[in-house]
Amino acid sequence: MATPALPSSPSQSVRGACPHDCPDTCALEITVRDGRVIKVAGAADHRPTAGVLCTKVAYYPERIHHPERLLHPLRRVGAKGPGARFERISWEQALNCIAERLRAIVATDGAEAIVPYSYAGNSGLLGYGSMDRRFFHRLGAAQLDRTICASAGAMGYRATIGASVGLDPENVVDARLIILWGSNSVVSNLHFWRLAQEAKRRGARLIAIDPCRTATADKCDQHIALLPGTDSALALGLMHVLLRDDLLDHDYIARHTLGFAALGERLRSFPPERVAEICGLDQATIENLAHEYGSTRAAAIRTNYGINRTAGGGMALRTVACLPALTGAWRDPAGGVLLSTSGNYPVDTAALERPDLMPEPAPRTINMSTIGHDLLRAQPPIKALFVYNSNPVAVAPQAGEVVRGFARDDLFTVVHDLFQTDTADYADILLPATSHMEQLDIHKSYGHLYLQVNHPAIPPLGEALPNTELFRRLAREMGFSEACFADSDEDLCRQAFDWQDPRLAGLSWEKLSADGHARLNLPTRHAPFAQGGFPTPSGKCEFYSAMLASQGFDPLPAFTAPREWRHSPLAQEFPLALITPPARNFLNTSFANSARFLAQEKSPALQINPADAAARGIVEGSPLRIFNRRGEFSARAVVTDRVRPGVAMASSIWWRKLSPDGRNCNEVTSQALTDMAGGATFYDCLVEVAAAR
Repeated sequence: MATPALPSSPSQSVRGACPHDCPDTCALEITVRDGRVIKVAGAADHRPTAGVLCTKVAYYPERIHHPERLLHPLRRVGAKGPGARFERISWEQALNCIAERLRAIVATDGAEAIVPYSYAGNSGLLGYGSMDRRFFHRLGAAQLDRTICASAGAMGYRATIGASVGLDPENVVDARLIILWGSNSVVSNLHFWRLAQEAKRRGARLIAIDPCRTATADKCDQHIALLPGTDSALALGLMHVLLRDDLLDHDYIARHTLGFAALGERLRSFPPERVAEICGLDQATIENLAHEYGSTRAAAIRTNYGINRTAGGGMALRTVACLPALTGAWRDPAGGVLLSTSGNYPVDTAALERPDLMPEPAPRTINMSTIGHDLLRAQPPIKALFVYNSNPVAVAPQAGEVVRGFARDDLFTVVHDLFQTDTADYADILLPATSHMEQLDIHKSYGHLYLQVNHPAIPPLGEALPNTELFRRLAREMGFSEACFADSDEDLCRQAFDWQDPRLAGLSWEKLSADGHARLNLPTRHAPFAQGGFPTPSGKCEFYSAMLASQGFDPLPAFTAPREWRHSPLAQEFPLALITPPARNFLNTSFANSARFLAQEKSPALQINPADAAARGIVEGSPLRIFNRRGEFSARAVVTDRVRPGVAMASSIWWRKLSPDGRNCNEVTSQALTDMAGGATFYDCLVEVAAAR
């Protein structure tokens, strides 16, 4: 007689927050039964999420319970690299091994030979940077300059506006004109796109500015396909026309801006005929856009970090950010510009990260965007890497050097992750990480104005640990006795914000924890800079930036040509400008090992214009070799007019080990840095393309 099945326990719903590096930071309703996540839905009572999730997160149970999740500490046996083999060890053995190696490196080479490498694989404030930073500060390890995504654009934008603030995205529904400048919102900012669609239903015109005809451009009223890296030139050309044709708000300029006269002189050098040649556009396109922008009230610009990944990336964001002050667009709640909302949150970074634990003088700084170069050439040499929240072997530029650096026999590498990534193949010790559904965290956003709590929905799977507990245990193993290393995750949540700040009036950790999310105490239907009050040193929108001048930068908006430019001699050998924006089904390399999403992406692909394809004998589906002096990778041809002549687009980022040739697009990208803040220049890349043999 068969044993009757035991009844399953009733399901439970837990409030969470999406931790991925996306401006939307969705509020989640996580359904759990018998210790398993069975459903993930968007929270209907969270205004930005409004019950809607992207496809990636909607299928999150497949990621949480993926058969290849790392569940136990492992030690490598055999060679580093693809196909690396590991054996299971205990947490005690793993921590002891790590501590012994770190102590030995400190004794022989100094703590600066140890480098933490992390970014925003987990964007919760605890998971991103709290106990880990305390640990490495106390150790005296090298500091990491986290530049790989946004540093250049953030600096350029702050030089103009003063902080990472701008129009309230919820107000964009009332805009009459929305310019999506380098923002493929359908893919990378879905909930802003929902607001833009509502504005369109109310009569707004939508214009996409992007080198490729993206999914967003398809749904806009107009697509302007400029050449990569020419955004600042286009902005300067628009300003020239605004000034020439007196489409200006003179009162706003006089009261609330600094340096207008000097800007006017600069704009003389950027007439639309010159800008049209630089950007690869018709002069009429520039003239018409300037007139439409200058004559429309409630004109909004939504820009994003894609335009900061070229040599002039910082200046590009700075220049675009000047436009609303010329026309007085800031007077309207639905007008102005938005790059990021993150500067609105009173985060207490010092309390979380404790930089006071660092020795004096401060340890050296390693730029994460040049990790390949530094692993091979830094002096003194890097002897240990501790990687978490990132997959540098796949995501860092000029991957050939990155791989050679990670393959060094004398480099001790620890990787903490959910999966055996490309980077994990080079680990000496591989540690299992929790997903956000197995840990407590607290979140801000860079795409809306709501704080959120992420409550753990299920216990950690296997022996997985969150970043906080890993570094808590490692601090004990290293003998660090400071009281801050005993702080619990709830303690860290309490320390994450300045709860006395007026923007958090009426909020407390207890209330936020109970409610799950809350909007910052900022007015709605409000134009933040209608009466000036910019968070710049002058209190004005700074067309002239003394801060930039003091650091040796051009104090005025300018055009910095791409380093790998179609007018350079290099273009004779490598005539195609390659850009590598995110694939719709991946988020950097997250989700890129999902069978579901791999099936949808099919294989690495390169979009190439029919004219460029015909000149090279390339037909749809052809296997391709994409190459320059740094390296090469393979992809299949997608022949399409979605990219303009002279431009090619490879959606990213494929795990190397899941690519047909064991490589990805970062074989050809450069470790050269942006004009400001040492950012990566992924989209400043000339290549040639040929049919593969």
